[in-house]
Amino acid sequence: MGQKTILVADDDASIRSLLRQLLQEEGYSVQEAATGVEVVDKVKDSPPDLVIMDVRMPELDGIEALSRVKATAPHSSVLIMTAFGSSNAAIRAMELGAFDYVTKPFELDKISHAVHKVFEYQDLAAEVEVLRGEISSLVQTERIVGNSPPMQEVYKTVGKVAKSDATVLITGESGTGKELVAEALHYNSSRRAGPVVKVSCAALPETLLEAELFGHEKGSFTGAMTQRRGRFELADKGTIFLDEIAEMSLQTQTKLLRVLQDRKIERVGSSIPIKVDIRIICATNKDLQKAVEQNKFRDDLFYRLNVINIHMPPLRDRKEDIPALVEHFLGKHRYSATAQPAAISEEALRRLMEYDWPGNVRELENVVERAVVLSRGQIITSRELPFGDHDGDHDEGEGEGDGVLTEKSFFKKSVAQFEKDLIMKALRDATGNRSKAADMLGIYRRLLYAKIKEYGLEAYPPKGR
Repeated sequence: MGQKTILVADDDASIRSLLRQLLQEEGYSVQEAATGVEVVDKVKDSPPDLVIMDVRMPELDGIEALSRVKATAPHSSVLIMTAFGSSNAAIRAMELGAFDYVTKPFELDKISHAVHKVFEYQDLAAEVEVLRGEISSLVQTERIVGNSPPMQEVYKTVGKVAKSDATVLITGESGTGKELVAEALHYNSSRRAGPVVKVSCAALPETLLEAELFGHEKGSFTGAMTQRRGRFELADKGTIFLDEIAEMSLQTQTKLLRVLQDRKIERVGSSIPIKVDIRIICATNKDLQKAVEQNKFRDDLFYRLNVINIHMPPLRDRKEDIPALVEHFLGKHRYSATAQPAAISEEALRRLMEYDWPGNVRELENVVERAVVLSRGQIITSRELPFGDHDGDHDEGEGEGDGVLTEKSFFKKSVAQFEKDLIMKALRDATGNRSKAADMLGIYRRLLYAKIKEYGLEAYPPKGR
């Protein structure tokens, strides 16, 4: 950062001199102004980082000068000096956008402290502006959930290659989140303002895929009633994501190879090359090296695509991420738009951790969404899960039909009753204020709401108690 500039404005030359000496000793570049008009003129010519200005100024008082300064240089901060007791002037100054005010007579260390506060705020505001510029990338990146060692490797690679235009090949089983990685690469790149165009090479028949990718001219084939731009053209100045690249025919692979080499495409039915400025990201759940050996995939295309490889690990290899993923999906798939996220029992979470997840993260999301619906947004137990037996969360019912209460079920019932009594006492002590009751219990409000529903305490404590 460059040297901070300060304009000191006061009709008293001795005060200006004192402040100039103080601020210059602290490393600031300082100018002076003796009147309100001079302040406005200097700000117009060269806006300073900070204006320290007295309220009482000749020609143009400090309040009017402040108003004009903020109109001319909204990013310049203003620190007002006002006589002790001039509260109305101070309030008016704050309303007009002054950062703060100090009262006269002042101590130099208070002025110094106030100036430091101004510049700390400016530095923070500058950081916020940078973050706002990157907010879309942060949102997209944070959709990838998990902090396991395999995912840390993914994050490191994304961070290293996102800013480049290098072609990236994302590999991994279906449902591992390859598309999310492609989005993270795009939104963390210099192309993030441009489009990100996605194409599933397996979703379209081969006869349509070529026209979909490269576009077509009117009359180039039956049904081509108008000229149409292809996905590569639509992705100009942005990113194209080709999913399931292994499903592409050898003929289309040849055309894709030309695009990678020349960054030019030809529409179906035309021989005129069209230049495209794109980054290409591909994904596959197949072993492309094996496909090359079987002559199902061009080796030269494989080497062109495999410049940077990012492998998405299967969920079974990063099970420590399951609790965070479950929490994420509970928030995403609320029972209703205004509902709190559901809670999940320890037994149900244990079952999720024990399962091998052949469908990976996509399957986990589907299971959580189903469980939220079946539990009506309350406590998810193993009963709402679509696999395994369901005795774990409901052992309290073992043997009850025969009048037998096992030691395990007795313990569970005792704990539940103790928990219910604690919640009832907290609600009574908080006179029904659930936020206060949650604080008293040392738990999150969401968990308290779930427990209130579980124990049927929605109307507790009764009115008048």
